Amino acid sequence: MSITSKNSCHSSFSKWRKVRCGVPQGSILGPLLFLLYVKDLARVFRNNHKPVLFADDTSLIVTHLNYTDFSKDNTSAFNKLNKWFAANLLTSNFKNTHYVQFMIKNTPTREIYISYNNTLILNTLNTKFLGLVITNSLSWKDHITQVIPKLSKACYVHRCIRLFMSQDALTSVYYSYFHSLVSYRIIFGGNCLCSSHIFQLQKKAVRIIMGSRPRDSSRELFKHLRILPLQFQYILSFLIFLVDKKNLFT
Repeated sequence: MSITSKNSCHSSFSKWRKVRCGVPQGSILGPLLFLLYVKDLARVFRNNHKPVLFADDTSLIVTHLNYTDFSKDNTSAFNKLNKWFAANLLTSNFKNTHYVQFMIKNTPTREIYISYNNTLILNTLNTKFLGLVITNSLSWKDHITQVIPKLSKACYVHRCIRLFMSQDALTSVYYSYFHSLVSYRIIFGGNCLCSSHIFQLQKKAVRIIMGSRPRDSSRELFKHLRILPLQFQYILSFLIFLVDKKNLFT
């Protein structure tokens, strides 16, 4: 992906999938041996190249103040990555390889071409990274759009099992199913305008658990079940993040 920030600093984030070799998939030692295998990958890149590794996914963030040098850096970083793969008997899956150009509002898109061995890397408007759908404008609308059907399904499940389970059991299902989807990375998209749709579904789930009518006020229902509404869950999660990462803020 590529980013253009307010100070005209460009950065890119590219994502690759690697083919595992030498260790049978599904083995107990497989993940550990693979992590040891790719441990030295970060040493290939310079300070403005930041690799992000998770299992067999490799992502790379490239930053530069100058656009011309930034464009060259993208190609250079990608070539270094593939040379490292070749030296370590790994290959890139180019079908799942792409980059996204990040930019602020009202910033024109600049064409960046990244290729390797005559294979052009696809430029996309969004990418899925660890369960988050990240768009080129850092808007969380696409991510919330993806989550809403899952939350609707969770409400349907609550409605189906309500007649057979106690209120405590339904609350446990809520936390394991609905709440887990809502709270995951809530600090990113919990305060955007689209999150109001999630709050509507949360109120619907609470009414189903309590057996209330669709238009009943949900304020007292949240209190009775000791469930935080979306806005308060966002504030709590954000404060916990600030406390845990206070060394990042001066």
